[in-house]
Amino acid sequence: MTLGGGDLAINEIKRTHPHGLTDLCEEGSRLYGNALRTGRIARADVETAPCLMEFALLHPDPDDPNWLRPVPPTIALAQRLNPIEQEITQRRRESIELADAFEPFMHISAQPTATTHSITVLEGLDRINAALDLATSQCQSEMLTVQPSRRRLEHTLAKALERDRPLIERGCRIRTLYQHPARYSPETLAYVAQFADGKVEYRTIDELAERLIICDETVAFIPTRDDGEVALELRHPGLVRYLIKVFEFMWARAVPLSAGAPYETASDGITEVQHSIAKLLVEGHVDEAIARRLGMNVRTCRAHIAKLAHALGSGSRAQLGYLIAQSGILDRDH
Repeated sequence: MTLGGGDLAINEIKRTHPHGLTDLCEEGSRLYGNALRTGRIARADVETAPCLMEFALLHPDPDDPNWLRPVPPTIALAQRLNPIEQEITQRRRESIELADAFEPFMHISAQPTATTHSITVLEGLDRINAALDLATSQCQSEMLTVQPSRRRLEHTLAKALERDRPLIERGCRIRTLYQHPARYSPETLAYVAQFADGKVEYRTIDELAERLIICDETVAFIPTRDDGEVALELRHPGLVRYLIKVFEFMWARAVPLSAGAPYETASDGITEVQHSIAKLLVEGHVDEAIARRLGMNVRTCRAHIAKLAHALGSGSRAQLGYLIAQSGILDRDH
């Protein structure tokens, strides 16, 4: 059956004012009240509020198809409450079953010989994100994060935004370390702009080892695999304190994101990033490894190496390493 003009109009109205039953629109409330007072209402009169039929608050008049009759509110309410009450009953049953399942183990965990649950291996992104969500929801003071400059996808940033916003609203402080290339990432800058008015600080540094999240000096999260599918949840006070000291060490040497670009040329003609590259070259790292360590692509890394070679007057890669060592730039105070 094809839709007539009236049906098309009703479908268009449905698309333009969607809402749930608990926030019934003003027009729907008025028409339903009128129908209850008079006992029926013309079908044509409710075309502007198709929600009344959608929520089964009206039904066709068996004696005249041009009229609709109201469903008594007691019946409509019961029809809506019944599935909710069934779900609540099911949840209660499941909670009782869970409590019964864990009850035999309660006395075991209470024994003095029980091992402290200080390190937990989290496998899979769902379990990692669930643990992070719980830790951030319980955070009351400050969260420290280290975010190496791998390209962060939009859905990853959206998840971080959803997790961090309640922290800011509770008045928690957030300090985040990025690598210098993050200054040129539209996604990262857009994310940072969301918290311009909060107690949030962002700094960048040339090199970061790996991702780190610490909440309230109580729990820390670190990855154990490059694909991010396995992480450790650390609650050992000594480990957490150590990681906080590592964070503070890097934080003191980082540049505020609001400051100028950290790639300014020093008096010796070598920029900050080129100094970092020089150090890694002398240590024997190849271009790909240097780029990965500094959070940049290989092409950009090689462009910096070429500029470094030009500044030192090097004609070959082997000579560049020698000139770096002889120039004294690695002794430069950072």
